[in-house]
Amino acid sequence: MTSRPTFGFVHGAWHRRSSWSRLTSELDRRGFASVTMDLPSDDPDAGVDQYADAVVAALDDVDSPLILVGHSLGGLTIPVVASIRPVALLVYLCALLPQPGTSLVAQRATDTDMMTTRWLEEWLPQQIKHPDGTVSWPTELAADIFYHDCNDADIASGLAQLRPQSARPMAETTPLAAWPQIPAEYIACESDRVVNPGWSRRAAKERLGVDAHELVGGHSPFLADPGTLADCLVELATTHGLLPTEGRPTAHV
Repeated sequence: MTSRPTFGFVHGAWHRRSSWSRLTSELDRRGFASVTMDLPSDDPDAGVDQYADAVVAALDDVDSPLILVGHSLGGLTIPVVASIRPVALLVYLCALLPQPGTSLVAQRATDTDMMTTRWLEEWLPQQIKHPDGTVSWPTELAADIFYHDCNDADIASGLAQLRPQSARPMAETTPLAAWPQIPAEYIACESDRVVNPGWSRRAAKERLGVDAHELVGGHSPFLADPGTLADCLVELATTHGLLPTEGRPTAHV
């Protein structure tokens, strides 16, 4: 390759672009450019098309090979982006995978193990519902769900990024007409408390045709262990021929 790839990071539900800051710093130290963006998550009228537009706009100046990483709910957006602009590699991080022709809500009715049992039975009933149709989390519960393996400083940092989330991306039929015909990888976390790691392994194989790479830890490795996640992402770039093999870091997968 004549230029190093650029990483684009699409955050999940309730989060912001600043959630990626520790990870992008790790990649910067390894010589990689990163692009992050805020999705219109707290806009009750914004769906995945609008999320994809925000991503495409943020990536407008990127002309190097793009590795697009979607965390959690961001998995609904990144394949739509790949149908709009060139993407060299899609990486799903503890991510949901859309099913063309249906909504995530309907998909969950058949993919009953997509989310963890605690998420469905214990935590969802405790969401805070707002008059505009968005939802948020009690602070202590959010820390337990998203950041249980983070240190106190990183928990505080993570909680500071949270905001209300609209239900529309989950309730609408995905705008994805068909899976993009480009390489894809999946990174699962073995103690994820949101997306069931067992479902992630199966869905990665069945829908993406790959074996999931597994990291130790919970739903937010970009906070809990950004160095290991950065190594894993660089290793995936190398595996897909987006980097020379010489001098590559060892990935912890």
